[in-house]
Amino acid sequence: MTDWAAKARRGDDSAFAELAHACKEKLYRIAFAYLRNEADALEAVQETVCRAYQKIRKLKEPEHVLTWITRILLNYCADEVKRRSRSGIAPADYAAAAWDHPSDPDLQAAVRGLDPKYRQIVILMYFEGYTLTEIASLLDLPSGTVKTRLHKALQELRRHLGEGEDAHG
Repeated sequence: MTDWAAKARRGDDSAFAELAHACKEKLYRIAFAYLRNEADALEAVQETVCRAYQKIRKLKEPEHVLTWITRILLNYCADEVKRRSRSGIAPADYAAAAWDHPSDPDLQAAVRGLDPKYRQIVILMYFEGYTLTEIASLLDLPSGTVKTRLHKALQELRRHLGEGEDAHG
């Protein structure tokens, strides 16, 4: 991916197309987890790719292209969620747009019930495989803040799922 990013930065459109193709599945999963329906997730990925294409020459470190493009997606999704809440548009019906990562329906409900700032860290870490350092970079937060939010998220999940603190301590 780094080679494609470096070439795309120099104006190689076919390298950018390869880069976008390599990222699209991961971007879609993240967008779907946020927006909870296929059409909105696809639109988010398309908008992210367009924004990345427009700004690819500003990418400072090609080796961090996945982090950079994921941050663009996260910002788009956050803006979209805010726009919907301001305009009174309800989130997608959970039954119609089942989140496919955790197969346990109780876990799905628990993750969906988390505060968005906690949910995004859980999704990025446990369902997308990002490290705490990568998440801190993606969200432009100190790693200590990410660790604290993850700890609080896990406490909420345990509480929601009916497990006491001593079950994992």
